[in-house]
Amino acid sequence: MRRLKLSPGSRASLRVLLSHYVTNGITAGLGFLFVSIVVDLWLGPYASALATTGVIATTPPDVVGPRRGKFRAMLPSVIFGLPVFWAVQSLNGRHLEQLIVITLFSFMSFLAMAWGKRGVPVAMGMMFTAIFSVATNQSGTTEPPLINTLYFGIGACIFVLWATLWNLILNARYRALAMADVLLSLANLIRVEASQFQHIGEKNSQEEQDAMLGKLLKAQAALAEQMQATRDLVLESPRTPFRQRIAGMLVITFDIRDQLLASELELDTLRSHPRHRHALAQMRAVLDELAAEVDDMADSLFLGLKPRPAIDRRTRIATIRSAHDSEQDSLMLGPTPAMLVRGMAHRIGHINDEVLRLSRTARGELPPNLAVVRRHWQMFVSPTSWSLGPILSVWSWKTPQLRHAIRAALAMGSGYAASIYLPWGGTHSYWILLTIAVVLRGSLSQTLERRNQRVGGTLIGCIITMAILAGDPSAGVLVAIMTIAQCGAHGFSSRRYLVTSVFGAILGLLQAHMLAYGHDQASFTLFERVADTLIGAAIAWVYCYILPSWERGQIPAVVRRTIDAQIRHAKLALDPEQLKTVEIAPELEWRLARREAFDSLSALVQATQRSLSEPRAVRPPVEALQHMQIHCYQLLAQLSAVKTLLVLRRDRLNLEEATAALENAIDRIERKLGSLPVAPTTDGAPAGTLSGGITLPDPFETEVTPWLLRRLDASTNIAIQVRDDAARVLMLMDEAVEKADTRG
Repeated sequence: MRRLKLSPGSRASLRVLLSHYVTNGITAGLGFLFVSIVVDLWLGPYASALATTGVIATTPPDVVGPRRGKFRAMLPSVIFGLPVFWAVQSLNGRHLEQLIVITLFSFMSFLAMAWGKRGVPVAMGMMFTAIFSVATNQSGTTEPPLINTLYFGIGACIFVLWATLWNLILNARYRALAMADVLLSLANLIRVEASQFQHIGEKNSQEEQDAMLGKLLKAQAALAEQMQATRDLVLESPRTPFRQRIAGMLVITFDIRDQLLASELELDTLRSHPRHRHALAQMRAVLDELAAEVDDMADSLFLGLKPRPAIDRRTRIATIRSAHDSEQDSLMLGPTPAMLVRGMAHRIGHINDEVLRLSRTARGELPPNLAVVRRHWQMFVSPTSWSLGPILSVWSWKTPQLRHAIRAALAMGSGYAASIYLPWGGTHSYWILLTIAVVLRGSLSQTLERRNQRVGGTLIGCIITMAILAGDPSAGVLVAIMTIAQCGAHGFSSRRYLVTSVFGAILGLLQAHMLAYGHDQASFTLFERVADTLIGAAIAWVYCYILPSWERGQIPAVVRRTIDAQIRHAKLALDPEQLKTVEIAPELEWRLARREAFDSLSALVQATQRSLSEPRAVRPPVEALQHMQIHCYQLLAQLSAVKTLLVLRRDRLNLEEATAALENAIDRIERKLGSLPVAPTTDGAPAGTLSGGITLPDPFETEVTPWLLRRLDASTNIAIQVRDDAARVLMLMDEAVEKADTRG
């Protein structure tokens, strides 16, 4: 495929329009239209309006996911929602009883977030059911509650079957689009990595260097999160050639990420000297070109076309040399500048090789190597069953899930109570409840972001809706507009909430108009809707500070999880058994350990970023956390380089010496990280070395055992830094808690 000749803005827009989340939004919108037409022909327009309300309430759990478990993921919001819909209908006009039901059901719904990310859509679906039941009550209907619930349930059940069917039909397309998203994140990481390849002189401030590192950490975390979401879909049952090809591409991206980490080694040494400026510029240019190759492969997946062959840049990479080449001393201890430049260029050559392998796999020219994944794919994906374990584990006063459920229930109850006493008499109090439900998140940073986007999106949506209703459109035109709004509201819900808020406002207002069609309440005022939105957003914001779950309460557990993951990954990456044979079982364990190492570190980065929006008095020690994150990535980089030596260059290793060194390194790293000290050490002494004072030979002309020993020494010393960073984080947090208790 030829490279798309589009402007960057047009290219980005095309990627969004073809993305898996917009495709999912379109199927949801078509489901809305299907239910509207079928129920209207079957039971009439009023039943159709209520049935489409059931569709809207059931839509949140309809996200792109594996085929297995899709139906089970959609059911809870229907099973638990219908009784509450009927209860709210039955209590029409009895505000105290409705307040109690809404408060209790809100608590139960938000407890579903104990299931993690897959529990959030379920919780929102259950909340939407209760909220739209309130909206139906306020539409002026005189139908019995049981009839309204029946119509609502018909729409919800039809949509559950619709969503399950289309998730199955579009499974192959979703796999390709999700993989394209991963490739875009990978290309972004390569570009961020390339930006590090530049000379840093005295003019570069520490703030600029910290900003570059922060950008790199964010890109690493974003890719890890994208991979985590994609592997459940792409690695599920890779039995057909197409599925194997997409799964093979995902596995290769894991390897490219490792090679990118390894490419950073010795970078600080090289970019601190101006004589390496030209070599760094050459390597940066190669990385930028490789990022463009990955972008092109992503675009091919979006368009369903065969990608063009990637260009092999190995010959060009081999010509990259240091300006010190003519001055190198083969007898000096440690690597010469020439060796460092050649070594770094060689590691970039590995990235080039992996991109070529990715291209050939995408083109179907290279069969994917999926021996591990094909036999054990269930171990790489998240479970799809609903167990009671997560729910039973949250019944502790300090658990964030329980505190958030209590906070959300109180906020919803307060919102309903406030709506009753408004000058317009709570005729559309559901709008306040809807605002609280979508704005109030588990963290302050997410709530603040949602608050601003909700207010702005509602204002825009109200203006658009007023313009639509001013033309007195027919019911058919309104249904068509609502279908488009449903597509946009659902499609962008997890990506660009401002867009979702605009479309959601249009959809909600037109849905209320359809429910009240023929009654006096069929119109609305801009002021009242905006006022409701501001009130709901303010309540959600205020309740963030009631029973708060600050990030510092979760950081210690995430730090310990990260340390445990680093230890396990190091033990398996350095396992000397891999020098003897490469078997599936050890390879499987290492890949699972690598996944957990990156996932836990990504969770730590994201928690640190969220804490920046919190009050300074309750923030965790951000600087110490960032140091720990950097050193963890450096440890992963060293281990990736060691793994490359063991796999690709084992024929140039002294196996007896290498085996002893690996066993020694495992023991030292486990001892350093296995038990965190009460306080960080202050002597700064490095661990004993394996390489001693030996001269490092040219790794391209002789055996590489001395280089392996050097990598193992570096890994052990970085492990000490990680240990001290973690100890410092925990010590500072304990001190902060003690001060807070003293003030209390």
